[in-house]
Amino acid sequence: MPALGQVYHLSAASGRPQTDLVFAHRSKCLHAHSLSGRSRCVSIPTSPLGPCVGPAPFRPSGAASMRRAAALQRRMAAPVVCSATNGEKMTVAITGATGLLGSRLVAKLAAAGHKVRVLTRNPASARSKLSYPGLEFYGPSEWRRGVEGATGVVNLAGEPIATRWTEELKKSIKSSRVGATTAVVDAIKAAPVDKRPAVLVSASAVGFYGISNTATYTEDSPSGNDYLAEVCRAWEAAAQRATSVGVRVAILRFGIVLAPEGGALGKMLPVFQIFAGGPLGSGKQWMSWIHRDDVVDLMIEALVNPAYTGVFNATAPKPVRMSELCSVLGNILGRPSWLPVPDFALMTLLGEGASVVLEGQRVMPARTQAVGYRFKYADLSDALRNLRLSARW
Repeated sequence: MPALGQVYHLSAASGRPQTDLVFAHRSKCLHAHSLSGRSRCVSIPTSPLGPCVGPAPFRPSGAASMRRAAALQRRMAAPVVCSATNGEKMTVAITGATGLLGSRLVAKLAAAGHKVRVLTRNPASARSKLSYPGLEFYGPSEWRRGVEGATGVVNLAGEPIATRWTEELKKSIKSSRVGATTAVVDAIKAAPVDKRPAVLVSASAVGFYGISNTATYTEDSPSGNDYLAEVCRAWEAAAQRATSVGVRVAILRFGIVLAPEGGALGKMLPVFQIFAGGPLGSGKQWMSWIHRDDVVDLMIEALVNPAYTGVFNATAPKPVRMSELCSVLGNILGRPSWLPVPDFALMTLLGEGASVVLEGQRVMPARTQAVGYRFKYADLSDALRNLRLSARW
């Protein structure tokens, strides 16, 4: 991999710089006109989609140019993927493609030249939310056709859980996950053997482990005995059925995904921005978090790397307590973060669903790191600063 600061042309075939760059995430390269007046690409850490490559490297001359290059990298707000790699292209079928993570995954795969098939309950609604060229949309009755010939399937479908739980919604939270996963697996199993996807990457959650302020959980830890643990067990069992027809199954247990557009962080930002931020509840509960781009990269790694078989924790290797998360967020935003939001206020707002943020667990990505994944955002402060730059909080 090229050293940080080396600069490459984007188009190896023509030798001309390529200017039609697209947004993806923190990796690969960034557009750097300021170094020489020509469109060039500064190589930074690579991702599963491959590094930026091209003809002989151009090195900025002199200390001033190097300082400008370094400053440009620090100021980077919306890093970009150079172009699709020259390697073999995938066809990926995705459920939950319009959600917080699914839309990000679709964007990255489409930017890299891979073919994306959207498996959805409502094709018209999905088309209105996803406008990338070349996407294919399949309604519920067409999912079998959608998975036939696909390289792999990513299953992200499910009702949001960070909301007020009623008995009806709790049934929907479980049935939406188990039902969608069952439908995906049935479609895979019904496909002709020679057109069957090789891999199913299916979402789960760290709620599998139950709640604790003292225990540390890895992928080998047993399941808990609360409602979310029950949901995750059924969810994962539905996905594992695909192994019976020789399909590799990789299950990613997501932690709290940091993204300003939604999830826990999306709910916290407005509170901080009106000078009312602070720990939710006691502040002592563990927050096993992960940057949205690490989640997307993990999903792509699981698609292409046969070592991803079984369960992997999609959480950063440095979980924090809620009080620390709020303190770091307050410092970055220049807002106070000392006044706790009391339990009863969240219970009033979210009911039983408040347990998602009032209770937690310390989860470590032991197998994820053992298989070789290197987190781009292992430190909370780095993750939040990157998200602030990219979203202009």
